[in-house]
Amino acid sequence: MFKDSFKYYKSRKPCPDLKDVIDLNNPDYNKVTDFRKRLLDEQCEYELGLRPVKDWEVFELRSIPGLIFIKNPFTTYGQRYWIIKCLKEYSREPHKLNLDAHNVLNKDENWWDICFGNSDKGKELLPKLRWATFGYHHNWDTKLYSETSRTKMPTEMSLLTSFLAQTLGFKDFKAEAAIINYYRMNSTLAGHTDHSEVNVEAPLFSISFGQTAIFLIGGLTQEDAANAMFLRSGDIIVMSGKSRLRYHGVPKILPTIDAPWGDIEMNDNNQHCTWNESDWIKAKTYISEARINMNVRQVLKPGQLSLL
Repeated sequence: MFKDSFKYYKSRKPCPDLKDVIDLNNPDYNKVTDFRKRLLDEQCEYELGLRPVKDWEVFELRSIPGLIFIKNPFTTYGQRYWIIKCLKEYSREPHKLNLDAHNVLNKDENWWDICFGNSDKGKELLPKLRWATFGYHHNWDTKLYSETSRTKMPTEMSLLTSFLAQTLGFKDFKAEAAIINYYRMNSTLAGHTDHSEVNVEAPLFSISFGQTAIFLIGGLTQEDAANAMFLRSGDIIVMSGKSRLRYHGVPKILPTIDAPWGDIEMNDNNQHCTWNESDWIKAKTYISEARINMNVRQVLKPGQLSLL
């Protein structure tokens, strides 16, 4: 059962045995199929930090049709670009943060500048950022979206997920809401389903950076069995079709063995940095003991202009 598996992998004493966790670094083709032949040969017009599509490794779980796994399609530059985006830009207004309700930031302050300004307040505030919402802002109490709580989606985030959707064959996808979760090493994400959107036929994109997570996905109820998978920095999960409304969660964060945000690669030289080295040093310090997850979804049905 999902809840039993969640409890098992969450355990610290004793530590769980990870032998049954699906590892796409060493794919077991009894459990996954190669999805690459189904990719469309799209060309990205924007510098989004992605490798050429022909170099991607993409899988689909045999037991969960519609659950697609893209194994880190980002360059080293791309890893840094998105990590800094999530930390420096996406933690500012007009995006909504969990910190807003606690009035810990003054009107002229922002999380990034305070946390990396070597102040006592910054050291205390740094681990308290847990989520940010974009587009249609998710209401954590009512689990509903509203036209009165909506801001513009970040352009680069929309471009990235639109390109991923086009490449996978989801022609009508439009990014209309997003949540970024900021995980510390002891964080978990309880089992849940994403069912607040009017359009639950559209795919959901989940993009990870930083430390490794155990991702757990089950069935339509918490009584169903669950599969566990490693999600490493740069990995993308796409929940589409029959996988879209399944229970899923993150019972554990593990220290990563590799750091794909490390040395800039030779083929990254043609990508122009939009950040300075000082920004990366700050972000690298954060990501060395944290995980970031961008979760992007469509809210409305094709042709629908609002929730009203």
